[in-house]
Amino acid sequence: MLVVNYKRKKDLKESLGMPLRFQDTSIHSPEYKETGKMCVVGPGAYDRKWYAQVWTEDGLIVKVK
Repeated sequence: MLVVNYKRKKDLKESLGMPLRFQDTSIHSPEYKETGKMCVVGPGAYDRKWYAQVWTEDGLIVKVK
């Protein structure tokens, strides 16, 4: 799962139109997609307090659910 660097899910939602701040923790293949849908967790890899789905287009956040 892709780890995003936002304290709250609300902070992620307020970042529409901006690049996603993330840490890709997968050892097998990159999880980040410049265009597509991703499942993310925040605020950190070991401090998982919330989850979300993020859609990006050309590296910018277009939708958060």
